[in-house]
Amino acid sequence: MRIGITCYPTYGGSGVVATELGMELAARGHDIHFISYAPPIRMDLASARIHFHEVEVVSYPLFDHPPYTLALATKMLEVFEAESLDLLHVHYAIPHSVSALLARSMAAPRRLPFITTLHGTDITLVGSNRSYLPITRFSIEQSDGVTAISQYLRQKTLQEFDIKRPIEVIPNFVNCDLYHRSTDAALRAEWAPAGEPILMHLSNFRPVKRVSDVVEIFAKVREKMPAKLVLIGDGPDRGAAEFLVRKKRLQKDVLFLGKLDRIYEKLGLADLFLLPSQLESFGLAALEAMACEVPVIASDVGGLPEVIEHGVDGYLIDPGDVEDAARHALDILSRADRGREMGQTARIHARKKYCANDVIPRYEHYYQQVLAQSPAPRP
Repeated sequence: MRIGITCYPTYGGSGVVATELGMELAARGHDIHFISYAPPIRMDLASARIHFHEVEVVSYPLFDHPPYTLALATKMLEVFEAESLDLLHVHYAIPHSVSALLARSMAAPRRLPFITTLHGTDITLVGSNRSYLPITRFSIEQSDGVTAISQYLRQKTLQEFDIKRPIEVIPNFVNCDLYHRSTDAALRAEWAPAGEPILMHLSNFRPVKRVSDVVEIFAKVREKMPAKLVLIGDGPDRGAAEFLVRKKRLQKDVLFLGKLDRIYEKLGLADLFLLPSQLESFGLAALEAMACEVPVIASDVGGLPEVIEHGVDGYLIDPGDVEDAARHALDILSRADRGREMGQTARIHARKKYCANDVIPRYEHYYQQVLAQSPAPRP
């Protein structure tokens, strides 16, 4: 198939999932065309089946904000015509599903079905805002297919938007061949020269991720035992996290690595992963850590309970409860056998339900289903 994929190219779950999906589909023989204003993070253009089409937005004094939605719709139509796309797959409803709807209308009577994948804040935060709710609902209902990354998000969408159409749940996934326990002893020795346990966090450092709670949890662990904290990613709350590290005089024990590629090489060195978010519709970073045999402490919210089994492959806490998180962290880190056992169980669970080799065929089947059911073009 020839598939157009649109996502936000920034550091975040929806962009990562969309990019990884495109690369996995390309590896299975499909031609993938990314359509966005910048190359998506983690995109590998080395493959002859992966292409990038940049959306150019014209600045004009009349516009306070460039009309990206319109420029994106135009580019979608252009790529459809030039590359004979079979369908569009847009990730994150706002504004991508609106642009796809416009592109489909402009393409008529030629057939250009589009699928919308809902990722989380496009439903729970942005889309539910009264300024966007009607158009978000309309674009979802007008999509030829709709998927959600968790049962939680599916139910939330049906409730918040009063959606009557079916929504297919296809979970996030991880390449289980790439994500595994790391054997890079040199890098581990660089981070923890005295053999200290390593705690890790990966996110876009937005307020919903509660990065300051990560530092607070680590500080409580550090009071009881030597340890190191590795923070991967960047975003608006990085400054606050850095300030808190200095305030607690933890500079020698905390590493800010910023945005990185080849995350799997770093995650596999951790002894514990922290994700104390206010809300997660799935928790992709937690799944990636679990595939690397790393137990996870995360908030008992959203789709995280679908990924983590409390007390088995990690622990679930109430958002903001740093005391409980620190207690569980010390339980894991103070007994090496406990951490290794939970980590191995985490990988078993990740492989059982979320390996790319099992999830990607579900997308392929759904594409075929949508193509078979989409209305035929008018003569």
